[in-house]
Amino acid sequence: MVALSWRSVRPGPLRLCRKVARLMHPEPSPRPVGPRDGGDQPGGHRGSGALPAWRRTTDGEQRWPAALTVLTAIALQLVLPSRLGLHPKYLLPGLETALLIALVIANPGRFNARRRLLRAGGLVMIGLVIAANAASATLLISDLLHSRGPTTNAGSLLTSAGDIYLTNIIAFGLLYWELDRRGPVARAHADIADPDFMFPQMTNPDLAPPHWEPQILDYLYLSLTNATAFSPTDTMPMTRPAKAFMGLQSAVALLTVGLAIARVTNILK
Repeated sequence: MVALSWRSVRPGPLRLCRKVARLMHPEPSPRPVGPRDGGDQPGGHRGSGALPAWRRTTDGEQRWPAALTVLTAIALQLVLPSRLGLHPKYLLPGLETALLIALVIANPGRFNARRRLLRAGGLVMIGLVIAANAASATLLISDLLHSRGPTTNAGSLLTSAGDIYLTNIIAFGLLYWELDRRGPVARAHADIADPDFMFPQMTNPDLAPPHWEPQILDYLYLSLTNATAFSPTDTMPMTRPAKAFMGLQSAVALLTVGLAIARVTNILK
C-alpha cells in the first residue's frame, strides 16, 4: 500500500496561483491561416507566407508582345505626313527597326537574360520613339498655332493628331514598362521590391489571379488612361520619375488633343 504524502494530495499555494492565473488570462487560440498567408494559394503551403507572383522570381515575359508594340509605333510614324516628321523621314524608323531586330536576335525568347547592353539598347530604342513623336507633336502644334499644313483640313488634322496621340500612348507605355522596378528582366528576378507603379492587383491581392504580375499590356492600359484622363486613374505612380513621366505624357496629350479639337471646331463652323 502506497503512502500518500500531504504535498501529493493538496496543491501548494504556488500551483493554486498558477491555476487561477490561467483561468483569468486564457491563452489566445492560434489565428487560422488564410489566403494572405499563402495557405490557400496555389504553390503555397500553410504558414509559409507565400509572396504574390509580382514579388517573387518568375519566368520572364515573352518578347513578341513588346516587339509587336514597337513595330506598331514605327508603322504609325511612317504614315505621318512628311511635314510632321524629322528628315530624312526614314532615319529614325530605320534606327528603331535595326535596334529591334538586334534585340530580338540577341534574346528571342523571354526577358530573363541579365545583360546591360540589352537593357541599354531597349532604352535607346524607346527613347528614339519618344523623341520622334515629340518632334511630330511640336511640329503639329506649331502648324495649329499658325494655321498651316494639314491643320487647314479637318480630316487631315484629325488623322495626324490621332496618329501622334496613339504613338504617344505606345511610347510612354513602353517607357513605363522599362521604368517599373528597372524593367522586365529585373521584375522577373524580383531584384527590386518597391514598385514604381501601384496596380490595383497589388493593393487587392485577394481579387487578383494567384500568378498575376504586370506585363506590357498593363502598362499600355496605364498609358492609355493617363493620356485620356490627363491624370492617374486606377494605377498610382509611387516614385518621382514615374510622376514626372506621367505628367509629361498628360501635358503632351492635352496640348495635342485640345488644340486639334479646337482647330477642327473652327474649321467646321
